[in-house]
Amino acid sequence: MASKYKKLTDKHLSCAICTGVFTHPATLQCNHTFCKSCLLKYTKTRPEAIQAKSIPCPSCRQPTKVAISDSPLEEWVSQLKPSHVIQGLIDDFVPSTQAVEDINICNVCKTQGKTTPATSWCSICDDVFCDGCLKMHNMMPMSRDHEVVDLSDPTKVRTRRCFMCKIHRDEKVKLFCKDCKQAICTICCCIKHRACKDVETIESMTPLVKEHLTNKTEELRINMENTKNYIDLRKSTIQNIRSNGHKVKDHIRKSKETLVEVILKKEKLLLVDVDEFCNNHTQKLQADITLLENELQVCQQQYESTATAVTSNCEMDMYAVYESMGEASTDNRDMDNMPSPGRVVLKHDMDKLSKAVDELQLGEVEVVHDIGDRHSPPVQHHTIDCKVDDDTCDPFLHDITVVIVDDIKVTVVADCDNNKLKIYYSSNSKSFEKHLPLSDYPWQIATLSGSQIAVSIPDRSEIVTVDITPDPVLLSTLKTNKQYCALACLGPSQLVAGTYNDTVDILDMAGNLLRSINTGVIGSPDYIHVTRNNNLILCNEEVHSLVSVTNEGDDVFTYTPTGDRTLICPQGITTTKTGDILLVDETSNSVVQLTESGQFVRYVLQEQDGLQSPNGICLDSDGLLYVTSDRYVKVFKFC
Repeated sequence: MASKYKKLTDKHLSCAICTGVFTHPATLQCNHTFCKSCLLKYTKTRPEAIQAKSIPCPSCRQPTKVAISDSPLEEWVSQLKPSHVIQGLIDDFVPSTQAVEDINICNVCKTQGKTTPATSWCSICDDVFCDGCLKMHNMMPMSRDHEVVDLSDPTKVRTRRCFMCKIHRDEKVKLFCKDCKQAICTICCCIKHRACKDVETIESMTPLVKEHLTNKTEELRINMENTKNYIDLRKSTIQNIRSNGHKVKDHIRKSKETLVEVILKKEKLLLVDVDEFCNNHTQKLQADITLLENELQVCQQQYESTATAVTSNCEMDMYAVYESMGEASTDNRDMDNMPSPGRVVLKHDMDKLSKAVDELQLGEVEVVHDIGDRHSPPVQHHTIDCKVDDDTCDPFLHDITVVIVDDIKVTVVADCDNNKLKIYYSSNSKSFEKHLPLSDYPWQIATLSGSQIAVSIPDRSEIVTVDITPDPVLLSTLKTNKQYCALACLGPSQLVAGTYNDTVDILDMAGNLLRSINTGVIGSPDYIHVTRNNNLILCNEEVHSLVSVTNEGDDVFTYTPTGDRTLICPQGITTTKTGDILLVDETSNSVVQLTESGQFVRYVLQEQDGLQSPNGICLDSDGLLYVTSDRYVKVFKFC
């Protein structure tokens, strides 16, 4: 038991500056806690903080503004809000540290100079006894009816401890003042709480306090999970930046191989630019990780103390934590609003390089942002005209996807009016177009693995699978029992498909029905998209809403905007790497960006950006946005 108390003080009740138990602990705005005297000494060594009228955090450097900046420096720290939770733990546990070490020694024998091991504890006397002294204790008329607990069960010992008043040590706590949010004895009630209007018995308040602490424990657990997610996301972003940097370097080297030796010097300059970008951004993200790990440690401390109070069933512990907790703010950070880092791309013109060797530029290192960076505006990158000579009518492009085949980016478009899949790809500065005739009009494209896709053909009750090699090759035609329109890939061996008759089905790769799910508002989706969490997002042009459910049919959110943002004819759906949702509204000629939880962010594209009757939408691995517009595919980058 002594080791547990030592662990509590060493890990949770010690100041990071002086390494001793907190003396007058104060918590900064960043939630880090230090001794007030230690903060004062530290602030005196930071003239820039004194000039800024703030107290810097020794752990994360985040400044905490002082309330009265005109007061002397010595009073700045005294203005900080004290940490009641930590002070309460110190009051309860630290003074009794020495007693904890001797808790197994009979107190009666100890007065006689003996060190007899104690075996029992009296909850009324709050004393420990050996077997012999316990017999004497039980024979005395004043103590024979006391409740005695075996010391071998420490949980029961803590549960049976009397809840005594901190001011009147001999009085039990029997009341709770709601006005002051304090557990009190009857003497406290008569003397200090006479003006209070709302006082309840401790018995009636205990279930409410336990419920509050249980909810607080859950909030802390969620905060811990969110913080871990923030850390994981930043670590993943660092890997993506490094991978992106290596990819750009490869392009630079491939360009270099086709040029003369004189360009090697310029190649090195560009590589330095790439390294500088990667290093700068990874350092910033690593600093974020350090900050979040510190916050996670504080959150874990609060979680452990609160959870211990709840699970111990000890009223004294619960009220100690409850009274000291105050109205602690929960984590309101929105992971959806985390800025997305830019990526490096290489802009080069091989013809220009060949013609002007002396003034040769291998390329330019440019930071191109992802659409997840919500402050980045779109700029049209290029346009694909999907009208070909053997088309019987103007194309109606219902869906689009992009796959990578042998390092070649391939754009696949479903042309409903001409009953074709049209494939566009470029290699060595040349563009090529292929097409694959289908039995009827294609509806939605589901990207499978690698270069393979699946396409729904509802009027034929078919789902075809195609391999892009990069030429399209028809692999199989699955005959289904229903006319499936919307189609998406749920996993390596499952598809999710929507029909005309108000069902959403989970299919295997042979087209067999595995199960059906209820999606609530939308029964017959025009489009289905599967998120990174394997949730489903659905829309229908007749239902002015966007619905998200789990793959078991449980509600996630429903987006039904009103006013100027009302959805008129929602169509294509895709998501960014950070989870943001992009939704096409065909009638309003716009693309809407939402958070992963279904909150409006902005209009990414509108009619003034050249959109006309958009339907399909997708993002490629480089963050370029593809949107169908009449007979064209318009591609946008974000600067």
